[in-house]
Amino acid sequence: MVEIGDEAPDFTLPLAGGEAYNDIEPFTLSEATSEGPTVLAFYPAAFTSGCTEEMCSFRDSMGLFDDLDARVYGVSVDLPFSQNIWIREEGLNFPMLSDWDHEVIHEYDVVLEDMYGMLEVAQRSVFVVDADGVVTYKWVKEGENPDFDDLVREVADAVAEAADATDA
Repeated sequence: MVEIGDEAPDFTLPLAGGEAYNDIEPFTLSEATSEGPTVLAFYPAAFTSGCTEEMCSFRDSMGLFDDLDARVYGVSVDLPFSQNIWIREEGLNFPMLSDWDHEVIHEYDVVLEDMYGMLEVAQRSVFVVDADGVVTYKWVKEGENPDFDDLVREVADAVAEAADATDA
């Protein structure tokens, strides 16, 4: 399992930007982190109530991350075409990454093997990766969902600390 202080496993996934059904381009984590702190918010499935609540909490708190020059990416096993529809329907103001082949959820060890008793999806989790590619924050759902506003504030604090360390 990826822990705080570990180098984040690098990956390339399709990025759904939400502008159109086919608004898809490649995304490589190491390229994104070179520009500053990166938040990876893994979620089980688009269009579900808990995931919509979580991603809308990130949407509503995006100013915190913008102020820190941090980039937020949702990550799920959904196809990027459906992610684009969900982004538009929910007015999400950050892109989604499609781990449709389930490789990244296994690399980060955030696999929920039995959603609805039959689907392998991402376990709800959040990682912050600093500009050096090091994991500076990790949260993995165990039991009930946290207060998402508190989670977003904790992530923003970790992003700020990572940015301060990079500037030093």
